[in-house]
Amino acid sequence: MKNEYIELVPADLSLSEQVADYYRRNRRFLEKFEPLRGEGFYSIESQRENLRGEMCRMEEGREYRFYIRPVNDNSMVIGSIGLSNVVFGAFRSAFLGYKLDREFVNRGYMSMAVAMMVEYAFEEIGLHRIEANVMPRNRASLRVLEKNGFENEGISKYYLNINGVWEDHVHMVKINYAMHELR
Repeated sequence: MKNEYIELVPADLSLSEQVADYYRRNRRFLEKFEPLRGEGFYSIESQRENLRGEMCRMEEGREYRFYIRPVNDNSMVIGSIGLSNVVFGAFRSAFLGYKLDREFVNRGYMSMAVAMMVEYAFEEIGLHRIEANVMPRNRASLRVLEKNGFENEGISKYYLNINGVWEDHVHMVKINYAMHELR
């Protein structure tokens, strides 16, 4: 998936060095939004194992992870976006997660990536519901979701342990209303 600015590349072992480099470059920037990470997480070997797991879960239809690259530089990962905990059957839902390189924020890239992922989730995978949970203080992320038509369904108290602290999260949802017309 791509547009004139970014491309979303599926998880692949060939991205190990680029992903490790991305996490090392953004270590301090991301720590206020993520779980605590051990030193080993930032190694190429650790990222290779993470990618291997992502590829396996994608093959099984349980997760769809993509890495964001500028279309004019395929040697650099600048973020990731994915659907996790994918459930089919009557639920047809998943959780959306994303992150972007500190040097590329406020350019509209994440809004574009979310739009591409929503289209993929609804049209390719056939999901009915995408859920995203964001800390209330992360206004930029909430704005990305709002621009993409996600609606606030309330606060999830002490939802995730972020950087060693249990944080409340705003529960944002986007429904695939086109599925309601298929009766």
